[in-house]
Amino acid sequence: MFMLLTLDSDYATAPVSAASEGVQASDHVFDILITYGSVIKLMHEKTKFRLHSHDVPYGSGSGQQSVTGFPNVDDSNSYWIVRAIPDSSEKQGDTIKSGTVIRLQHMRTRKWLHSHLHASPISGNLEVSCFGSDGESDTGDHWRLEIEGSGKTWRQDQRVRLHHVDTGGYLHSHDKKYTRIAGGQQEVCGVREKRADNVWLAAEGVYLPVAESK
Repeated sequence: MFMLLTLDSDYATAPVSAASEGVQASDHVFDILITYGSVIKLMHEKTKFRLHSHDVPYGSGSGQQSVTGFPNVDDSNSYWIVRAIPDSSEKQGDTIKSGTVIRLQHMRTRKWLHSHLHASPISGNLEVSCFGSDGESDTGDHWRLEIEGSGKTWRQDQRVRLHHVDTGGYLHSHDKKYTRIAGGQQEVCGVREKRADNVWLAAEGVYLPVAESK
């Protein structure tokens, strides 16, 4: 509710049902394109947890802000803003094709979804953290969008993978859960192999309309 009250009314909103059911445009109004500037939640396909962060550092590895999978739908710390990489010609409202390198900015803390060679806390895979600020970002924040199936442009109903450019790790989660500071939340990490646990869908969000061509 906080997000909906503070973002522009030109955004289109959609519930998770459209993403989780894979509904096509002919069957449902929610055949929505993800565009730059949209604010979305990413749902882990296998466990249905949302990609999440909060102002709590890892107690090991980099010590940067932790990233987890969160079980509840209605948490504002699970919103991410879809951004282009620096010096890109892409603008707000542009659609995003498979193979494009993007960034995801955590809405609440303004840090970037990030990865590097530190070991993740539970499984020892590649750590995924949040790092930087509005004015501080590096190539560790770059993720290549890979759309599963025949679609070429990112839509809400599509299964996607995010492939980290620097490390080669896919954004990954599994049912390995934290027991202390993030009790009930599950580990998010990077894994270099394509697996079923690498797949995500755009779920709840506030989607910017597609920019008009000039």
